[in-house]
Amino acid sequence: MTQSQDDRFMALALMLGRRGMGRVWPNPAVGCVIVKEGRIVGRGWTADGGRPHAETRALAHAGPAAQGATAYVTLEPCAHQGQTPPCSQALIDAGVARVVVATGDPDARVAGRGIAMLRDAGIVVDCGVGEAESLRDHAGFLLRTKENRPFVTLKMAGTLDGRIATATGESQWITGPEARRDVHMRRARHDAVMVGAGTVRADDPSLTVRGLGINHQSVRVVVSRAMKIPATGNLAQTAHQIPVWLCHGAEADVTDWTAKGAQSLPCATASGQVDPASVMEALAAQGVTRVFCEGGGMLAASLLNAGLVDQLIVYSAGAAIGAEGTPMLAAMGIDRLASAPRFVLESVRAVGQDICHIWSRKPEVQRHKNA
Repeated sequence: MTQSQDDRFMALALMLGRRGMGRVWPNPAVGCVIVKEGRIVGRGWTADGGRPHAETRALAHAGPAAQGATAYVTLEPCAHQGQTPPCSQALIDAGVARVVVATGDPDARVAGRGIAMLRDAGIVVDCGVGEAESLRDHAGFLLRTKENRPFVTLKMAGTLDGRIATATGESQWITGPEARRDVHMRRARHDAVMVGAGTVRADDPSLTVRGLGINHQSVRVVVSRAMKIPATGNLAQTAHQIPVWLCHGAEADVTDWTAKGAQSLPCATASGQVDPASVMEALAAQGVTRVFCEGGGMLAASLLNAGLVDQLIVYSAGAAIGAEGTPMLAAMGIDRLASAPRFVLESVRAVGQDICHIWSRKPEVQRHKNA
């Protein structure tokens, strides 16, 4: 295979892997393409719930054609016996001649062992093709493995002057239907959708994926120190059908919520609110790799202050409310510009009559309060 062919087939494997985003946790959303004599003979991606793995599905698709073929995999094949046999062994048993791996798996049960198994069996292994894209796609799995926290996307939507509601609290709808549909698509690609208590009280959201013909629903997470939220709204009333997790302080009474099916995840508190780092640890312990936070302002500010926002997605509507409106972010205690969290622009595009701009956290930025 030429470099251009390797790049092309790995790009397809990455695209296939993305189909599993939000649906395969705690496992990574891996893609696999099997190629023989320049023709794709098998393809697969991690199935809903995390099994079967991408390699297993691709090999099943390829059948006998896998003998002597090249497999393109977006993450190092597993080497350990879990609920399914190791994918490295499956590739060996299928007679694959070459495996192209985008990036290694830092999981202590794998961490180079999968590649070593393949090479010990006489299979040619090439690494690093499409690695930058793979690291982005697997960022949640990698962060959970190495830092015990999920990848966090913070979504904000407001006016040109950064307001999310009028002085009377009116907020529906600042952005248009196209932007709201885009948000639903992003919910579906994350394991969990998270909001703070203020958003639950003000908007009574359902936080479900709607209007896309998708049956899968993400876990819905409410962050509140005291959980002084009546268990009468949309989230509580549907907790038996779609999971609702409560990240709260030790003193909170969540009896009414748990009686309706919500799950309690006690977290540490700091400065009168739930510690965002503790929330991330609690979610990671449940297997969550990707979180889509939809606010409100206090939760968003606390995540930014803690240096826990990996991606920022902002929808801006062509309207202005003025200083009396509710700002996107609560007070962050920043008195020096150098202390402000900084992000790098990824993209800007029109979504209906609104603008969506996406930003990534600078890798060198740390928690600014500790700077």
